[in-house]
Amino acid sequence: MEGSSLRHWKVIPILLITLQFTTNMVLSLADAPFDKQRNIEYIKSSCSSTTYPRLCYRSLSIYANKIKTSPRLLVDTALNVTLKASKSTSRLMVKISRIHGLRPRVAAAMADCIEVIGDSVDELQQSIEELGHISRSNFALTMSDIQTWVSAALTDEDTCMDGFAGKSMNGNVKTMIRKRIVKIAHLTSNALALVNNYASTQSNLP
Repeated sequence: MEGSSLRHWKVIPILLITLQFTTNMVLSLADAPFDKQRNIEYIKSSCSSTTYPRLCYRSLSIYANKIKTSPRLLVDTALNVTLKASKSTSRLMVKISRIHGLRPRVAAAMADCIEVIGDSVDELQQSIEELGHISRSNFALTMSDIQTWVSAALTDEDTCMDGFAGKSMNGNVKTMIRKRIVKIAHLTSNALALVNNYASTQSNLP
């Protein structure tokens, strides 16, 4: 009889722990849809200040669970999305440049574009690396550097597009390249807007 009572009292704490764990799980699952919607709304609101808000929202909303409502993570994700697109475009241009039979003007514009987009990739990478080392003590200086680099990346992309301007550049290659460059220029413009917002509204650690 005494042994039965002892077993009974040992079971009670286990049941209480199980009940608490289950309750926490239920509450967590109940909060999940609200958290996700809040994260989505944060991205939508942040993107409204960019030049291309629809592209901004479309490119970042899939990372809502990672970004949450963090301005630093928002900027970091925007820069990484832009960097990925820039690298992809750079690889495509290198492949096209190796095609035999390109008109001299197209080949020259392609070579220039490969160089400046390479510079853009470097500048975006520098920005991401610096963002990873940001702190309260170096916030203003670091953000100033990032603004400079992202602005330079946008200028490089505009330079590339200028190289494919003019009627003499008509053709499938021009259409393909300009479409890709326009997209990364828009992504960079959006990233720069988010960087500027972060720099102007944050005075503490992210």
